[in-house]
Amino acid sequence: MTEIFYMEDDETIAATVKEYLIGKGFSVSLFATLEESRKALERQLPGMVLLDWNMPDGRGVDFCRWIRVRWRELPLMFLTVRDDTRDIVSGFGSGADDYVTKPFELEVLYSRIEALLRRAGNAQSRYLSCGPLRVDTDRMTVFCGEEEVAVSQAEYQLLVVLLENKGKTVTREHLLEQIWDSSGNYVNDNTLTVAMKRLREKLGHPSCLKTIRSFGYRMEDET
Repeated sequence: MTEIFYMEDDETIAATVKEYLIGKGFSVSLFATLEESRKALERQLPGMVLLDWNMPDGRGVDFCRWIRVRWRELPLMFLTVRDDTRDIVSGFGSGADDYVTKPFELEVLYSRIEALLRRAGNAQSRYLSCGPLRVDTDRMTVFCGEEEVAVSQAEYQLLVVLLENKGKTVTREHLLEQIWDSSGNYVNDNTLTVAMKRLREKLGHPSCLKTIRSFGYRMEDET
């Protein structure tokens, strides 16, 4: 089931669109402000984003640019009452994939969503994140906030394993086997300690990366 994050401050429109899309098999999470949306996106990525052009705490076009800095391929569609060509061009310049002008037929919105998802494929699966940390597994790039961080191959693999198991404690033994001992070669336990120390330093000691003493490590979203 594809999850849609829908940013809309008009409760009537939001409820109508949500009910319709749920009936079409989607999971829909509603957000009335961009700040709520930002926090939700930092915890979990949806399959796509529906974004109203004007929100109570900011412009959708600016929020779209914020998203594109972090998740370049995440499908995003504007819902807007604007029909000014310059505004639409501005929207696409910010990284939007499509737009639907209000008022719209729900069937039209559904067909545009389906078309966008077909074009995008499963973009959601390529991104891993926790707190300020983000990994693009297609490009094999690591970001802390908006800054790209250069890491070694082992550090990258370590980070990916922890992010793929976000919310779960991963044992030191599992990490050693998964990353260094996959070919049956013995490695010293200190190898992991050193790699983790270097990774933490490069990432600025993020609070979402936790040590479970004498056991392993866990990635955990901030509350």
